[in-house]
Amino acid sequence: MADREEVNLSYENALARLEEVIRALEKGDVTLDQSLELFQEGIVLVRRCHGQLEAFEAKVQKLIEAPENLELFSTEE
Repeated sequence: MADREEVNLSYENALARLEEVIRALEKGDVTLDQSLELFQEGIVLVRRCHGQLEAFEAKVQKLIEAPENLELFSTEE
């Protein structure tokens, strides 16, 4: 996967790709070189997902700590 594509991956897409990588590695019908490439891609995807989760957690924490920001989510007009 190209670096440029990885930057634009949503959390859901990165997780789906990670699952594909895991299935390919578990299946065991790839060469040693391909296994290494898949493993490296998997590590990049895990780090990306982890970073996204940490960023989301920080945003949620800010919302919890600053209740005045909750009006942004009001459905009243």
